[in-house]
Amino acid sequence: MGWNYAMQWLVVLPLELTAAAITLEFWKGSANVNVAVWITIFLILIIVINLFGVRGYGEAEFVFSAIKVVAVIGFIILGVILNCGGGPRGGYVGGRYWRDPGAFSNGFKGVCSVFVTAAFSFAGTELVGLAAAETENPRKTLPRAVKQVFWRITLFYIISLLLVGMLVPYNNENLLGASGANASPFVIAITNAGINGLDSVMNVVIMISVLSVGNSSVYGSSRTLAALADNGLAPKIFSYVDREGRPLAGVLVSLILGCLAYINCSASGTVVFNWLVALSGLSNFFTWGSICAAHIMFRRAWKVQGYTVDQIPFRAALGTWGSWLGLIMNILCLIAQFYVALFPIGGSPDAESFFMSYLAFPIIIVTYLGWKIYKRPAFMTPRTIDLVTGRRDMDLDAIRREEELLNMNRSKLKRAYYWCC
Repeated sequence: MGWNYAMQWLVVLPLELTAAAITLEFWKGSANVNVAVWITIFLILIIVINLFGVRGYGEAEFVFSAIKVVAVIGFIILGVILNCGGGPRGGYVGGRYWRDPGAFSNGFKGVCSVFVTAAFSFAGTELVGLAAAETENPRKTLPRAVKQVFWRITLFYIISLLLVGMLVPYNNENLLGASGANASPFVIAITNAGINGLDSVMNVVIMISVLSVGNSSVYGSSRTLAALADNGLAPKIFSYVDREGRPLAGVLVSLILGCLAYINCSASGTVVFNWLVALSGLSNFFTWGSICAAHIMFRRAWKVQGYTVDQIPFRAALGTWGSWLGLIMNILCLIAQFYVALFPIGGSPDAESFFMSYLAFPIIIVTYLGWKIYKRPAFMTPRTIDLVTGRRDMDLDAIRREEELLNMNRSKLKRAYYWCC
């Protein structure tokens, strides 16, 4: 699973560099510039950010996130106004497009076909756990970060997608026929409403969002490679970390693979990129399925080895029940994607189409069995799982007393805010 996760992020960087370059095609003047120029500029920007280690990553993501949050909040307000007929043109929309052409394209199979794309869009929330390992006080920072991720997904993703679905029909010709930013439903919604200039602003936000994902991919892949090396699952060179906390070998490999974005200068670039996407397409389902399974096994081992729940510094809100639900949902999504890969929409069963959609699964099976056969590691049980190595010693009782005292001095409004966020 570690290599699956590392491979996922290693492939994402060239994809996001390409997407950022394509985004610029929204403006007619930039189309005359070779795509390699934009890829180079964006790659240099990501290199500079990652030279500053976790601090640089954190500061950059803070700025990127602030821009995205403001833009999404603005779009939600605007989307409600446009849906109610407050735009320069288009009039009242309401649920018109949910009736004609309808809310779901190609029925159940159409819903299943977008699972991979949806999972790819939600990727990165698990980076909270990676970043926590490099923070001074994860007991304080991790709970707040996890809560904020929950609210951002609930409020920004779901509400904005609901509005997009109400403002843009799925058979819109720009959505289907265009590429890059021209196909963004956010831009299409603003353009259809006849608001001049705002579509360019939203396009800039899309480009920033793409660069943010590319920046996260370097951080995620380099830290994962370092962890694999520490556990003897990758070459030892990846375990080297400099004084600034940067796993330089992993960062270098990620940035070198980012140069794959230059294949867009070739006529066969599209074919190569389709297979790169196939490599990472299902990775998020396996990643989150393994996270849920690991949490279930951890809590079981914690209990079997004589520990209590009160000794856990930070507990999941829904406990193991939430992990069981997440594991089952990921398995169901994998089954649904297998169905769509085997019987593609509007086509007959085809080997190329199947592996284009499901290539990650056989790769994971082969690497897992290969490792088990080559190293023959012992299977872990709840009683033999190591719960001590790498743990930080902390006086939880003293920390909780301090937190309770601090909370008592806050107003009711602040207490409610910190409980939620």
